[in-house]
Amino acid sequence: MTACSLNSPFLSSGKFRYLGNSCWINHSFSNPIRSLTYRFYLGSPRFSSAIRAEAAMEGQQIESVNIGVNPSMKLLFVEMGVGYDQHGQDITAAAMRACRDAISSNSIPAFRRGSIPGVSSDQMKLQIKLGVPQPLQQFLDIERVKSVFPYGKIVNFDIVDGGLICSSGVLVEEMGDKNDDCYVVNAAVYVGY
Repeated sequence: MTACSLNSPFLSSGKFRYLGNSCWINHSFSNPIRSLTYRFYLGSPRFSSAIRAEAAMEGQQIESVNIGVNPSMKLLFVEMGVGYDQHGQDITAAAMRACRDAISSNSIPAFRRGSIPGVSSDQMKLQIKLGVPQPLQQFLDIERVKSVFPYGKIVNFDIVDGGLICSSGVLVEEMGDKNDDCYVVNAAVYVGY
């Protein structure tokens, strides 16, 4: 059994619970709303010094979704973006903005100039991963989101729980608002060949 130990005055009064290769700590503040649960993943023997911590409010459990890169793709880089829809409550618009944000500040001359021997822009592959609030995933128009990408073959399109629904602070009926919700989507675009 692996022992969990932390040298942190902030966490030293927490309660520990061992679960396989992870250690759970429940740290209670004087205010129960600020009670936190931390999960520490103990690294494999090869990476024993690597510890990743995730924090969640007590009562919630955050699990990493590890959707790897398509094995048929040689990954070159990952672009990330965030998209919002403040008026109109259109989750597809937020997702399209997230994808545009991810790709808009990049130029990929390697595919057009032949910098990668034997590889052209016709062989570019994309894997799209979107973090979308779970209750809105059913309303996402994937084909409209795919239309954001000017070239490259999309080999995977993954939607995971993520993003955010928050208040924009105002309801503007002239802009199509049904309420004051603002939708936020996160995007990761994996580019390879």
